[in-house]
Amino acid sequence: MKNTDNPLKKLASTLYTRYSGILSMSDISLFMADINGNIILEFIPSPDFCTHVCQEYANVVCHDYKNRFKAGEEGSFVCRYGLENIILPIKVKEETLGYIAGLQAYSQDTEYQKYMIDVQSLKNNKTLELEYVAKGIAALKTVESNKIKIHEQLCWHIAKNISIDLSESASNLNTDVARLSIEREILMKKIIDLEAKNMSLIINPHFLFNTLNCIARIAYFEKSHTTEELIYCLSDLLRYNLKQDDQLHTIASEIDNIEKYLYIQKVRFKNRLEYDIDIPEKIKSYRIPNMVIQPIVENSLIHGITKKRDGGKISIYAEETKNVIIMYISDNGNGFPKDVLAKIQQAENKAGLGFRSTDIRLKRYFGERYGLKIVKSDFSGSTVTITIPIQAIGRC
Repeated sequence: MKNTDNPLKKLASTLYTRYSGILSMSDISLFMADINGNIILEFIPSPDFCTHVCQEYANVVCHDYKNRFKAGEEGSFVCRYGLENIILPIKVKEETLGYIAGLQAYSQDTEYQKYMIDVQSLKNNKTLELEYVAKGIAALKTVESNKIKIHEQLCWHIAKNISIDLSESASNLNTDVARLSIEREILMKKIIDLEAKNMSLIINPHFLFNTLNCIARIAYFEKSHTTEELIYCLSDLLRYNLKQDDQLHTIASEIDNIEKYLYIQKVRFKNRLEYDIDIPEKIKSYRIPNMVIQPIVENSLIHGITKKRDGGKISIYAEETKNVIIMYISDNGNGFPKDVLAKIQQAENKAGLGFRSTDIRLKRYFGERYGLKIVKSDFSGSTVTITIPIQAIGRC
């Protein structure tokens, strides 16, 4: 296939917009190139060192990439300067049309090679200022292994979905709407998986919990019992929120987490917040994904209760009917503002991502019939339901 006939060029103008949501999850380089090494599109820019020092020509990959493209290699590799890289082919009917590539960062195992680069030699070969080359090397990132794995997964899904796009376009089997539907489903599932894993914590959780417990003990000795209770509740909340395994949790553990959350908010808002929780004991032993109730309760508090001068009340209750469990999160606030409600209902809007991602998680576990639903939202308050099956989840 001639380079000018490469269909990747025709797709390039729409790809960045299409993948902007998932690309926001990474700041590590990612680009698309044809089989000859011509860079067609930079999703996330490459480091200056790679672009201006390693590449012989603008918009053409370096020799390390070119050689691997020519050999038809794919997967991860470490370049001559120790940078971790990835190459994933875009194929249609076993023909490689191009590559999704990038990363171009040090791992913790290869970072030492950064300090072995001969800056003077590079300056002479590229006729660049010594300071410019040194700054380019200094700016190269060192990335934790878990972030590298996440980035590799993003690259893999983008390469796969572009291949699907091109295959469907070539065979004329599906409309654009069907094609985008497949792509959206795959990418949204990946976003939910990555959100659930939450692999890039900035602060060491053990340090955080030890510090909170230390502060709580100080509050105890100073006889500040409310402060002590608040700190222990916050510690338990954070500990529960960090349970990012992909397992189901009992409704009882979810409710215990919600009670701690509402207790903290009650201390904050005092008489402006009332709440009651009424979950039958036989329902508490059923299981649901963790952290599906708390975002809804938080929405009720933010958009309903805090907007009212006199505050309001949040009620959480549940019933078992027709082989399903329905949980209700209700408030007597002002309801969702129209613009917020519209954003939640618009699948393409990021503002509703928290609500939609929770709904998608439930559907992924239990099926399309189940999930979240806003059954009421007006001046008298709002009610959101969580519907899950009985047989599909079983008991503890």
